[in-house]
Amino acid sequence: MASSVAGVAAGYLPILLFLAIALLISCVFVFLPMAVQHLTGAYKPTAEKLTEYECGFPAFEDSRSQFDVRFYLVAILFIVFDLEAAFLYPWAVSLQHTGWVGWGTMMLFIAELVLGFVYAWKKGALEWE
Repeated sequence: MASSVAGVAAGYLPILLFLAIALLISCVFVFLPMAVQHLTGAYKPTAEKLTEYECGFPAFEDSRSQFDVRFYLVAILFIVFDLEAAFLYPWAVSLQHTGWVGWGTMMLFIAELVLGFVYAWKKGALEWE
């Protein structure tokens, strides 16, 4: 029993070693530049360095103001249709293996997306003023 537990633990050793090395490398990439910055004197905060940076000029309004909901609608619609394109490529590659069932499933998926597109269009989510 003890030898089987040791064998299972030995099987996880490469994974633990990989995680330890990944953690070490990520810590080096995060903390080493900060340490070098402080040691070389590059870290000298001034009023200009500590101001918010928006498009190269100072903000005209409060940064906590609410955005128009259309920004979010356009972003969500972009993600939905981008995911559609991401699903179409693997489907097209594997179509000969999935056959008519795969074709029908994708047509149902595309029909649902077209219905969503028509709904968004009718609601005016795609119009910009």
